[in-house]
Amino acid sequence: MKKIKELPDDYFLVLAERRKKSRASEPHQFLGLIIARLLDDANHKSLYIKLAKEHDAQKVWRLAKSVAEKKNVKNKGAYFMKVFFDGKKIDGLHRKK
Repeated sequence: MKKIKELPDDYFLVLAERRKKSRASEPHQFLGLIIARLLDDANHKSLYIKLAKEHDAQKVWRLAKSVAEKKNVKNKGAYFMKVFFDGKKIDGLHRKK
């Protein structure tokens, strides 16, 4: 049986720092991460990536930007989702074909 090498003291700190860095390689991934940061909703970044991929990314971006500019909204992520799904009736937020 092989002996496992001793880990450096700062190993877990290095891992924590690497986790903070973005590894977005596609435009929709980058946009989804930007939207998550804009809406202060990092817990749902994969959802924003999916929306940017499956819908018109520019219109999703514009909607997120307009929601982020509203000062009286406490939960910007929830408000964005409400407006987004109500906005499917609005021209242009339909699925890409």
